[in-house]
Amino acid sequence: MLAPLSIPSPPLSWADIYVPLGWIHNIIPAVSADYRLDIKTYALCLLAGMIVATIWTSRRLTKRGAEPGIALDFALAAILIGIIGARTYHVLTHLGDYVGPGINSWSVFYIWQGGIAIFGSIIGGSIGILIASRVTGLRFWSFADALIPGLLLAQSLGRFGNYFNHELYGQPTTLPWGLVIEKSNAAFPVGLPAGTLFHPTFLYEMLWNLLGIAIILLLERQYKLRWGKVAGLYFIWYGIGRVWFESIRIDPSDIIFGLRSNVWGAIIAIVVGFVILIVQTRRHPGIEPSVYQPGRQWVPTASKVDSDETYSDTDDAGNDAAHSPEIAATSGAGV
Repeated sequence: MLAPLSIPSPPLSWADIYVPLGWIHNIIPAVSADYRLDIKTYALCLLAGMIVATIWTSRRLTKRGAEPGIALDFALAAILIGIIGARTYHVLTHLGDYVGPGINSWSVFYIWQGGIAIFGSIIGGSIGILIASRVTGLRFWSFADALIPGLLLAQSLGRFGNYFNHELYGQPTTLPWGLVIEKSNAAFPVGLPAGTLFHPTFLYEMLWNLLGIAIILLLERQYKLRWGKVAGLYFIWYGIGRVWFESIRIDPSDIIFGLRSNVWGAIIAIVVGFVILIVQTRRHPGIEPSVYQPGRQWVPTASKVDSDETYSDTDDAGNDAAHSPEIAATSGAGV
């Protein structure tokens, strides 16, 4: 008998949404009258996350003096290169699934069949943000800091897609909130009886990310964190959680020196986070005078200028920022 608080898996049919498009046959006869579009629920969760993150990031940047809508330029570059990075990272950490006798090497590009990795998307997305920063003149670290809360929320929504796909669950558990997985699932451990409950690791990560949003926003506001320090906190927070989640997951993964490849990725993320915090705190102890690079600032039209929401174009390394007149304009822009 299942525990009363156990989490039931949704019907597998919910993983796909079919949109009938047979009516196009009346316009274009070459299109089959039975044609339908297959939309993955997981893809919709990812898309929802991207949209929410872009809107939230845009609002945070605008409050700090950035041009309205500039976050969309960053989103296009970050999402495109992020997808490439996510797929590349997954393939490199699961080479046995894509390289070898009898394996179709072209399946490396079949991203619609599944197989992306968050750590790869972070690496690729960072490259996209760097490129957009060079083009727009907006500081890389300013955008990164503004992105973090929306990024964590987007990752939470993306994990919800794993629930619809019946995937990325953890080891068997007797906890009352264990996840119900059908025994016919290919990832169901051999030898376990039907009705065995599993750790809902996707849910753990969702809750961890949401808690991270609250804590990081609190620290950002309390200590006026800028210059990439919010991004540093993100890497530490997400990495710590991911070490645990990965340690109890049972889906196939390459093992390196006794640890899953993504555990190593999480450990590296933690180290990177501490490095960012230490280096940026030493280099920039004050508040950034502008979200734009020197000489690249955006100047709103005269009719829209609001002295309470704009920044000086004076730039320094941050050492004297604590005494700059811009503090009054930036001290309340931490949300």
